[in-house]
Amino acid sequence: MSCRGASPAMCRPRAFDSLLAVFALHTVAVALVAAQGSSGASRWQTLSGNEPLVIARGGFSGLFPDSSSAAYSLTMLTSVPDVVLWCDVQLTKDGVGICAPKVTIENSTDIDRVFKDQAKAYLVNGVPTLGYFSVDYALKDLTNVYLIQGIYSRTSRFDGSGFQILTVEDVAGQMKPQGFWLNIQHDAFFTQHNLSMRSYVLSVSRRVVVNYISSPEVAFLRSIASRFNPRITKLVFRFLGPNDVEPSTNQTYGSLLNNLTFIKTFASGILIPKYYIWPVDASLYIQPYTPVVLNAHKEGLEVFASDFTNDLPLSYNYSYDPASEYLYYIDNGKFSVDGVLSDFPITPSAARDCFSHLGRNASEQVNLLVISKNGASGDYPGCTDLAYQKAVSDGVDVIDCPVQMSKDGIPFCLASINLGDATNVLQSNFTTLSSTIPEIQSGSGVFSFSLTWSQIQSLSPTILNPYRKFELFRNPKFRAAGNFLTLSDFLALAKNSSSLSGVLISIEHAAYLIEKHDLRVTDAVLDTLSKSGYDNDTSIKVMIQSTSSSVLKNFTEKSNYELVYKIDESIRDATDATIEDIKKFANSVVVGKTSVFPESGSFITGQTNTVERLQSFKLPVYVETFQNEFVSQAWDFFSDGTVEINSFVMGASINGVITEFPLTSARYRRNRCLGSKTLPNYMSPVQPGSLIQLITTPYLPPAEAPNPVLTEEDVLEPPLPSYEAPSSSPGGGGGETVAPPGNRQPKTTTCMFLTNLALLLSTLLLFLKL
Repeated sequence: MSCRGASPAMCRPRAFDSLLAVFALHTVAVALVAAQGSSGASRWQTLSGNEPLVIARGGFSGLFPDSSSAAYSLTMLTSVPDVVLWCDVQLTKDGVGICAPKVTIENSTDIDRVFKDQAKAYLVNGVPTLGYFSVDYALKDLTNVYLIQGIYSRTSRFDGSGFQILTVEDVAGQMKPQGFWLNIQHDAFFTQHNLSMRSYVLSVSRRVVVNYISSPEVAFLRSIASRFNPRITKLVFRFLGPNDVEPSTNQTYGSLLNNLTFIKTFASGILIPKYYIWPVDASLYIQPYTPVVLNAHKEGLEVFASDFTNDLPLSYNYSYDPASEYLYYIDNGKFSVDGVLSDFPITPSAARDCFSHLGRNASEQVNLLVISKNGASGDYPGCTDLAYQKAVSDGVDVIDCPVQMSKDGIPFCLASINLGDATNVLQSNFTTLSSTIPEIQSGSGVFSFSLTWSQIQSLSPTILNPYRKFELFRNPKFRAAGNFLTLSDFLALAKNSSSLSGVLISIEHAAYLIEKHDLRVTDAVLDTLSKSGYDNDTSIKVMIQSTSSSVLKNFTEKSNYELVYKIDESIRDATDATIEDIKKFANSVVVGKTSVFPESGSFITGQTNTVERLQSFKLPVYVETFQNEFVSQAWDFFSDGTVEINSFVMGASINGVITEFPLTSARYRRNRCLGSKTLPNYMSPVQPGSLIQLITTPYLPPAEAPNPVLTEEDVLEPPLPSYEAPSSSPGGGGGETVAPPGNRQPKTTTCMFLTNLALLLSTLLLFLKL
């Protein structure tokens, strides 16, 4: 069954209908709470000296359909109290202003379902354009036309919710925003259809408060300039691409940027694409900032920056962290834009109120251990000197070394025992050493124990790109940069880094290495730690991690080491007996993200007891792996790594994060909003399972079986094997099957995908029972 064609009452979650009834009261509460997160003492380099505005383009259009009631409502519930709601105004045949992102509306609505095969072609700014135009339909004709998600990389699960097209008066009256922004484009097009955008804007401004009116058309703004009091309604000239031509002056927008004095005669501000300020080269690296903000401020013009989204590739300089990008524009020490136009208003809200003017020495507001995953492997090839140095400079607490063994018995740091995963070995002469070892992995590889350390040093590292299929790449200029480190080198680097509190050494495949190659990795680690002075040094904590209980038992006599048991499958709970067994050989536990917040179709379905149960037995819980790429996050986290981290910390009370992007987590701990008595809504954890409850039944993702409960059979293993002569088979056995120790279940691959919803949730759930 499809909701398209059905009445909105049949398809729309009843929570949305009830939400607006109490919206005014909740908005007051949001304002009071969010104000506590603001830093009134901060010195802003905006034109007015006030904090920059957060402008929500079509509401929270990064999640819900653009300009829908849900998108606007979520904005009000998750953003700063002075958030400005943006409406792209289109005119209907009977002269009513509606909110829709483009002059053609088939991409943002299902109008082609209601009026099949009725697309028309018109000239829009001289360009023949085929589509469904608002000018061909009266408002009553659009009653059964519903808003849908118009950007295909975003979730379409809410397309069946029956969101009706809203008029300008609907948005102003229902949402009652502190700021309301109307964007007017294609005035000449509407004039061709005997519709006057000028008359409409003048008329509607007498019925609702309009704080900002923007347009990329000089003639339109000049025609209304004398009719508006700039203390009530500010006119803003919107720049399009620098080579695009402004129709009334026949000048390019690039040339108009050089005549800000002229723009000042009819506007009080300019709205420019963000790359006008921080240009990005063809390789997606930012260039030095331009003087446009400083020049505009000298002319008395406010500057608003547009095109901010969380779910499009950012400059590599931002490490896929959208909050970092906003801080470049509002807190760079030279200038601040006066506002940002965003599809994800929660992110600039937090950037402005929680992270701006935050010094590196700002005190931590939450007790959270930040552990690197192969160093800062989101920025440099993992386990290289550059990755570790970056992790340390980013503020990580613990750097990690996954220990591998070379053929000549040298322990070194590398993310995988298969050199093909982290080096260029497959492009080298060592490909002849490729073998298939089912005990380690399916498929062939060139393994570390097949090469001597000097041979491994002749290879180049490669950066991990886990989301290559989405064309998301990591720091390509440095994709092969850095040097491999022996375990001894790694420990020396850690000792020389005064800010670190510990090192984490992970050990896998120990039984196989002993049986097949006489490489006793546990002994090598103990010996290297001793020779590096870590036995008697209490200033740096040593953490030993493994998925094998038999490995950890080899270290139990070292009482000054923290033994970390990694559960390499998604679970929902563990029996008491199992946890008691874990406590015999481990001091803490690592679990995957889905063992805390299970997912279905990239939506969080709830919260497990895993963290609470383990902590009740005095076992700290660290969670992995946190990544900044938006496709690694559930929709519930709004394509924002900070929202995800916050939800695990404040919502699940985890003890630590294991991350490939340490800067995001380390900065999170210092944000001033966590020091507030009441968390502002943009720093509150998501409500697990709430977003998926807002999806109508035909659009729900397929149900998935619940995660299993961890049992004793999953944990108990026989001791590591005693010495045996190494196999003479080429490549360490070349496919000979050796049963892995114990009865532990094989790893389960967990699929992570995209982004977020959060706090609309808690309010909406109150009404699901109405």
